[in-house]
Amino acid sequence: MAHRIDGSTGDVLTARLRTLIARLTELEPEVRADRPDAVHQMRIAARRLRSVLRTHRRHLAGDHTDIEDELRLLGRSLGRARDAEVLGERLLGHARDLPAGGDRERVLAELTTWHRREAREARTAVLAALDGRRFRDLLADLGALAADPPLGARAAKPAGRELTRTLRHEQRRTVERLAAAENAPEGAAREHALHDARKAAKRARYAGETAGRAARSFTRRMKALQDVLGRHQDAIVAREAVRGLSDGGFGYGVLFGREVAEAAFARELLPRAWKRAERRVKRMR
Repeated sequence: MAHRIDGSTGDVLTARLRTLIARLTELEPEVRADRPDAVHQMRIAARRLRSVLRTHRRHLAGDHTDIEDELRLLGRSLGRARDAEVLGERLLGHARDLPAGGDRERVLAELTTWHRREAREARTAVLAALDGRRFRDLLADLGALAADPPLGARAAKPAGRELTRTLRHEQRRTVERLAAAENAPEGAAREHALHDARKAAKRARYAGETAGRAARSFTRRMKALQDVLGRHQDAIVAREAVRGLSDGGFGYGVLFGREVAEAAFARELLPRAWKRAERRVKRMR
C-alpha cells in the first residue's frame, strides 16, 4: 500500500526550508546566552538545511553551493563546542569509574583541566562565528531563500513520486558506503569509511524527515543505522583523544581499552542495523 504525501515537491520543500531557517534564526540568541543544548540544536538545524539543499539540487533552481559552504563552516564552529562538551563528559564519566587509588585522581584532575580549556576555546570560537560578517550574510541569504524558494521545474511534480525517488537514491548511496567500509582494510581506512557511511545515513535520515509521516519507517531505520555508526565514531574520537592525553599510566590505559571495546561492540551491532536499512523503500503517492 502506497503512503500518501499531499502537494507538489515544491510545496514540501518550501515548508521544510522555511521551518529550518526559522529554527536556525531563533536559536541564535539561545546560543549567545549559552542555554542548555542550544549549540547542539543550532548545529542540527544547520546540518538539516545543508542536507535539504544538497539532496534536492534537482528540484531547486540555481547554484546554492555558497550557502551550503557557509552552513558547513557554521556547523564546524558549533561542532567544536558540542564535541568538547560531549567528549569531556564521556571521558570524565569513564575516569570516575576507575578503581580508587592509583592514578585515578590525577587522571580526573588532568581531564577536568583539559575539558575546561577545550570548552572555553570552543565557546570563544562560536561567539566569534556569530559575531562575524559571514554569519550575518548567511542569515540574509537564508531569509531571501525562505521568502522566495528557488524552485526548479521538477519541483512542480507530485511530491510522492519525487520523494520516493530521492529516498531510494539516498538509501543506495548509504548502502554503497557501507559496502565500501566492509571491503576497506582493517584500521584507519575502515574507520574512515564507516564515518563516511554514517554521514550518508544521516543525510538519508534527513531526507526521510523532509517527506514527513509518509516516510516515518524509513527515517527510523536510517536513524537506527546512524546511531550505531555514531556510537562507533564517538568511540574512535574518544580513543584518539585519550591517546593524545595519555602519559602511559594505568588510568589512561584503562580508558583507551574501554574505547577500543566500545568501537568493537558498535561494529557487532552494525549488521542488524544495516539489514534493516536495506529494506525496500515503500512508494509514496
